[in-house]
Amino acid sequence: MTNASPVRWGVLSTAAIGLRKVLPGMMKSDALVVAAIASRDQARAMAAAGELGIAQAYGSYEALLADPRIEAVYNPLPNHLHVPLTLAAAQAGKHVLCEKPMALAAAEVEQLRPYAGKVHLREAFMVRHHPQWLETRDLVRAGRIGDLRSVDVQFCYRNLDPANIRNMAAIGGGALYDIGCYAIVAGRWFFGTEPLRAAALVDRDPGFGTDTTTSGLLDFGGGRQLAFSVSTRTAPFQRVLLRGDAGRIEIEIPFNAPQDAPCRYRVDDELVTLPVADQYRLQAEDFSRAVRMQAPDGAGLDEAIGTLRVIDALFASERSGRFEPV
Repeated sequence: MTNASPVRWGVLSTAAIGLRKVLPGMMKSDALVVAAIASRDQARAMAAAGELGIAQAYGSYEALLADPRIEAVYNPLPNHLHVPLTLAAAQAGKHVLCEKPMALAAAEVEQLRPYAGKVHLREAFMVRHHPQWLETRDLVRAGRIGDLRSVDVQFCYRNLDPANIRNMAAIGGGALYDIGCYAIVAGRWFFGTEPLRAAALVDRDPGFGTDTTTSGLLDFGGGRQLAFSVSTRTAPFQRVLLRGDAGRIEIEIPFNAPQDAPCRYRVDDELVTLPVADQYRLQAEDFSRAVRMQAPDGAGLDEAIGTLRVIDALFASERSGRFEPV
């Protein structure tokens, strides 16, 4: 971003992921400025702005979107508000980096299509910017483990709080929306193609109505499979295992990579340690670079729809008890 002024960002909501992870990462960069934060509660916005050193605090999302100085918006609102507020931001001429999943169903994303050529609209899967994901995909493409046959993903945590948005079915809570989407992205990322069909086994909380443990099987054709299990009711754990016909790669902390410590992966019995990297900073820099140097297109929406079509198929499989086409 040489010779370009920093992109001025605004943040919709004081969500924990933004305050604890994303914004601290973004604020490490000289390529952008987090210039404003908004909440429906002015006091909460001011407290967050004071804590992080953000210049402007707004007591409504509409006020932030009306600020002509804001060029790009980060949207970490609850899942059911992703499309409405991303749409409002796009209508205000702002580029939007929206937290995952971008919508609750693939069809909802089409509401954003009229703005795809006017502003950048992307889903915030920060993992795709981390060196451990880039390096391991390069190794797969180079044939280091032969022909990739299976991707196995585990991602779990334990959360029993009824006030937590992840346990609220009406606003898009549940394991599949929250962390199963990462497993789907892993399969699409490493295989480099789209799955043909999907099957799911789902356990739901009788009170919350959310899926608390979901396992899925995705058929990518030609004998290539993604198998995953995600849960909001078990001990924290995460892993990605790539198995080829000539070797294997294992990523130790594939999703919540530490922002201040090295990451590691294994290629067969060889341990590879990477320098410290902040995937949230890298994600925001890549988006800011696009704002300054690339024409908007619909690629970000297409990518989000690809993941949501799989989620749609998995929920359909829960109802039907069989494989469903993606």
